[in-house]
Amino acid sequence: DGSRKTVSVPKGTTVLEAAHANEVDLEGACEASLACSTCHVVLSQDVYDKIDEPSEKEEDLLDLAPCLTSTSRLSCQVTVDENLRGKEVELPAMTLNFYVDGHVPTPH
Repeated sequence: DGSRKTVSVPKGTTVLEAAHANEVDLEGACEASLACSTCHVVLSQDVYDKIDEPSEKEEDLLDLAPCLTSTSRLSCQVTVDENLRGKEVELPAMTLNFYVDGHVPTPH
């Protein structure tokens, strides 16, 4: 909705944990087990360039995220440090949770 919320969390907290601790509406359906893309966030190019690169597994999950950008990350994989001090993290316009949004798993 375009609103902004300033939060303060200890260094070492993930962006997902920070969101949940501060009542920011960021899903995280897999509880940070790196099994979904519902905690997808968009970082500024400046922040994206300063943090560790995403793993191959994270990149594969991001491919499933709607509203993907070149600076998208899973917030469960981004740890708060000096690089995020005073920076904005943007939530995409939507997320997909396959188990809530109509996916019916089938046995293999």
